[in-house]
Amino acid sequence: MKYIILTAATSMVFLTACNSNNSQSKAVSDTVQSAQATSGNMPAATDKQQSESPVKAIVNSYLAMKNALAIDNDKSTATAGDAMVEAFQQFNKSSLTAEQKKVYEDVESDAREHAEHIGKNAGNIKHQREHFEMLSKDMYELVKTYGAGQQLYYDHCPMYNNGKGADWISETKEISNPYFGKEMSACGTVTEELK
Repeated sequence: MKYIILTAATSMVFLTACNSNNSQSKAVSDTVQSAQATSGNMPAATDKQQSESPVKAIVNSYLAMKNALAIDNDKSTATAGDAMVEAFQQFNKSSLTAEQKKVYEDVESDAREHAEHIGKNAGNIKHQREHFEMLSKDMYELVKTYGAGQQLYYDHCPMYNNGKGADWISETKEISNPYFGKEMSACGTVTEELK
């Protein structure tokens, strides 16, 4: 009996902590649309953009993907995945230091593969989210190495993947969970600020 009460209490804490906040959906939707406008059919990065952050176009497509997942939009998520693949193809490594080039080459192959899977799986948001989890680890490495040319936040959801948890990068301090979408949009906490 004590076990049942303890389990119920724990469940209530998680549900309260990860309470869905539907007022965020419109704001997230607006963010997805603006991010798609800046990441879709991206031209080659200019020298000025490269000096701000060499991975800015890649980060922009990642943020569009995160925002689309947060509102359960598998088609926009796929579009952002395709935009990320294109951003990787257009990436110019010539201005990188040897150390930066090594980090990029270590991450690029896996990250591009995850973006390709996400792009090819419109209609299967669960599969997109699985690849997004792994992609988020690669993106964290890229952002830590190169910066993003903007303030970002590293967020954590404790409930995803049967309680194992998962992380993602966001452009806003307000939580908008890409792993649970509208079901539990506010589930998570900011664990690090990335500049």
